[in-house]
Amino acid sequence: MLREVISNDWFTLFLILGLLCITLSKYVFAHRFKDFLAVIGNSKYLKIYAREQKFIDKFDALLFFNLIISVSIFAYICYSTLVHPSEFQLHQFFKLLFGVGVLFLIKVLLERLIGSLFDIDELIDAYLFQKTTFKNYTGFILFPVNCILIYSLNPTKPVIYGVIGLIILINLVGFISSFKNHQKLLLNNIFYFILYLCALEIGPYLILYKLIKDFNA
Repeated sequence: MLREVISNDWFTLFLILGLLCITLSKYVFAHRFKDFLAVIGNSKYLKIYAREQKFIDKFDALLFFNLIISVSIFAYICYSTLVHPSEFQLHQFFKLLFGVGVLFLIKVLLERLIGSLFDIDELIDAYLFQKTTFKNYTGFILFPVNCILIYSLNPTKPVIYGVIGLIILINLVGFISSFKNHQKLLLNNIFYFILYLCALEIGPYLILYKLIKDFNA
């Protein structure tokens, strides 16, 4: 079982780092954090803060660090539950942490590069802000989920699939929100939109799946 092989001491440390990022974002950006919590089903946050976004946003950066940590921990739990129970090894977890972080960063940089090449920076910036917001929200939700799976609830396949379903739902809400805001433009360029989905939306997650699958190799 997972609880017999997992190293709670190391995961406690990483969870504290994630909690520190969340706490700092709430303390430094209290009003924005409150709006962020209500982003599901409420477009207020996206409308207000999309206009204030910067290339390096401190609020998003703090939540992004938590996202990397939370996704990496959950990926390890998924691997140990769905693939093969594995003894925790710090250097392998750092590889996973690094791989997840690099994958997310490269994806964002490629999208910004595409925006510059096709002279659609404003559109890409708005789309990336929405997508980043919902990804960070996923990391925020995964933090308490990871705590429960490590310290309380024994992770089983139905539980893991349920959490994965929740993650997909959150990001689907974000995708639908982005699509509705740019529906006319996307439908007029449906071929490029499908090409984008395959190359920069589906492809990176296949890479992430391969990374998790080979985690203990």
